Amino acid sequence: MGRKRFLAAMYLRLSKDDSDVGNVKKGRLKSESNSIGNQRELIRAFIHKQQDMELYDSYVDNGFSGSNFDRPEFKRMINDIETGKVNCVIVKDLSRFGRDYIESGRYIQKIFPALSVRFIAIIDHYDSFQADGLESGIVVPVKNFINDSYCRDISIKVKSQFEVKRKNGECIAPFAPYGYKKADNKSFLVPDEYAADIVRKIFAWKIEGMAILAIAEKLNGLGILSPKEYKKSIGIHYKGGFSGSVKSKWSSTTIKRILTNEIYLGHMVQGKREKINYKLKKSVDKPQEKWIKVENTHEAVISKDQFWIVQNLLKADGRISPVTEENSLFMGILFCGDCGEQMIRRVNYYKDTKKVYYICSTKNRGEGCSRHSILEGQLKRMVEDIIRHYANCFLEEKQIFGKALEMEPNVESIVHYGTEIARLKKEQDKYYSFCSGLDKDLRQGVITKKEFERLYKDFKRKAEELTEAQKKQEVMVQELFKNSVKSAVQLKRMKERPELKEIDRYTLCSMVKRINVYEEQRLEIEFYYINPYCVM
Repeated sequence: MGRKRFLAAMYLRLSKDDSDVGNVKKGRLKSESNSIGNQRELIRAFIHKQQDMELYDSYVDNGFSGSNFDRPEFKRMINDIETGKVNCVIVKDLSRFGRDYIESGRYIQKIFPALSVRFIAIIDHYDSFQADGLESGIVVPVKNFINDSYCRDISIKVKSQFEVKRKNGECIAPFAPYGYKKADNKSFLVPDEYAADIVRKIFAWKIEGMAILAIAEKLNGLGILSPKEYKKSIGIHYKGGFSGSVKSKWSSTTIKRILTNEIYLGHMVQGKREKINYKLKKSVDKPQEKWIKVENTHEAVISKDQFWIVQNLLKADGRISPVTEENSLFMGILFCGDCGEQMIRRVNYYKDTKKVYYICSTKNRGEGCSRHSILEGQLKRMVEDIIRHYANCFLEEKQIFGKALEMEPNVESIVHYGTEIARLKKEQDKYYSFCSGLDKDLRQGVITKKEFERLYKDFKRKAEELTEAQKKQEVMVQELFKNSVKSAVQLKRMKERPELKEIDRYTLCSMVKRINVYEEQRLEIEFYYINPYCVM
């Protein structure tokens, strides 16, 4: 009887995991050793020496990790084995086959023997048709375990390096977010002026009262490329998730991602998702408190005021009236004072008369509450009067804002009046006093030199900590007064425009956080800068 003829599958694999992290020279040599070409030549030479073996096909998974077996060419090879086309698998070494200890062992020790498939790892000198029980039962599992451990260690090192880069504010994503492009060093962002201008328009339209879906439809109608299509148009080989739809059109999901992304404030926010473990590709969302946020890493394209106005409006997304197709001035900030639901706009036509009013959406659905009905014209007049009155009172009765305006060039001169800063300074003086007293105690023999050095070090450290605490308090007070100045300037502009006939949407949204409507046309307005201002 002749010898059995083997139809061999040449399996080749290479991934970025095969370069040693942190050692460029060694990693390069190792990559060259593990290259697809090197593996192929080694296996070809081996098969050429075998008289009972011929090559059936090559299976190449280039760029796939060995931590799992979800690889296209590996699956094709298994299919050829199951259909009887292949009865021998040859790899350069066990790590090329796979680095998962359990799954590698299952294939080599169970599946292949059950299918009468010969398995050869050339460098590891393993041949399943010649191996004894000791080699199959101990040596192969140990080597697979070492390969698995290597994969885990590489994963930990890469994850650690990424964590350091994130904390340094470096962008580790392969592609810049829409509105930005990678700087020359690839680690930081600079604005892409064309895309950044689209981002500014999106924020402006939202503040004007447009719904996020309406913004998406407008961009599509104008023929503006979606983030994915724009990246492709400028030559970026882009794959992945910021396109928002299968057809690469603008969608409400894409718009909302842009409107809620603090990247446009100049802050780098990363680490929102993480892999379950090194063996699985699946990622899960991390809680927001575990995100890594580094502020002021690049140029902002949206102001803080615009961003936080939009965040407030998104809590009650503005709608487009189905009747008039006009953006409502008050949508997103007008609510029923009793049930808290958003007021909805209604338009009635009778003969040549148009009646526009707002009612409680809960009542409109027939789910309770009452109408809280108020005419739009009446609402506009009331809100206009309240804002003017608020601006006058704010400037005339709250003298601190007038002082803040005068002191704006020298805000630092007022921070020392803070009671907390005064307390911290008093505490700091106490520790410096202790330091001075220690010298006297040492001379009089009350304490030893060793005790002097220890106590002096402790008192000095506490005094320095209090210095840092004072600095933080001063920054907080400065920010408070700067915001006061800013709000006073806005209100002063309102006071200087008593002839204002209609309220501008941006002015309204930049000053008013929420308007509550009660029965009998009673309003409660919550401004951004002080407590709610009520009017009967």
